[in-house]
Amino acid sequence: MAFHPPVAIVAKAGDAGKYKTGLPAWNMLLRGFFSGAFIAMGAGLATVCSTGIVAGTAATNAGFVNAGFASAGVAQLILGAVFPVGLIITILTGAELFTGDAMLAPVAAFIHKVSWAAVLNLWVWVYIGNLIGSLVWAYIMSYGPYTSVSATGTITASAFGVRAVQIGIAKISYFGTAGLWSAFLKGIGCNWLVNLAVLLGICADDLIGKFFGIWFPIMAFVSSGLEHSVANMMFIPAALMTQPYLTEAQIATLPGIANLSWVTMWTQNLIPVTIGNIVGGMVFVGLLYWIAFRKEIQALK
Repeated sequence: MAFHPPVAIVAKAGDAGKYKTGLPAWNMLLRGFFSGAFIAMGAGLATVCSTGIVAGTAATNAGFVNAGFASAGVAQLILGAVFPVGLIITILTGAELFTGDAMLAPVAAFIHKVSWAAVLNLWVWVYIGNLIGSLVWAYIMSYGPYTSVSATGTITASAFGVRAVQIGIAKISYFGTAGLWSAFLKGIGCNWLVNLAVLLGICADDLIGKFFGIWFPIMAFVSSGLEHSVANMMFIPAALMTQPYLTEAQIATLPGIANLSWVTMWTQNLIPVTIGNIVGGMVFVGLLYWIAFRKEIQALK
């Protein structure tokens, strides 16, 4: 498998950032829409595949030593194992993801290839595109696999839908200063790993190398329970869209559902997580790697 040395990876990241900031706004928006939908596809798959594991009893989780503890970890592992499909598709098809651009565009600015105004312009359009794409896929999942229709036409949430709402509630359960600080730190950790995946994707020239380079860090961030702003643009809206179809019995199993709203989606998740994602990508990957390889990058010019 052919791969590039570290200094070449950082230089290529700067070139990628320069290219991305040069796209017209409509193209940033369109490519952002693609990636938002792709990441949402991974989030929807992760929701479905992890359904029933945590809530199962010892009898339905045969093989687990301690169903209450072990199956929670297994659920996280399954979430992490299938979620990377979204970033793999994004990188291999040239779509635009805000969290990746949080590192790539600043690297181009650090190398003095683009202005910071161009970086901000890219971030705004791609973020909006990601949000639109995520909402579209959330709608498809909420009125598709997350619900079921009876012979009389009654729509109720399926087991997958209950799991989706469960995830959505967990995503907005950051209360007070301590909670927001936790969401912010999880955002940093998430995008630190996401952008290491982006760099490993740049590192490899062949499809298999790119696949494994992307898959492992993304699996690690999801399984660790960290927070990704674009993924949450799917997880929380899907929960909100599915919520009206819950039965009273289902609602009784979902403590904290009263806190689930379009407002708390932003105030108790997306705002602190987005800021954390920016810091994780721009500072902990982009800035530090540019500092580490600055002299070598200058020598390449």
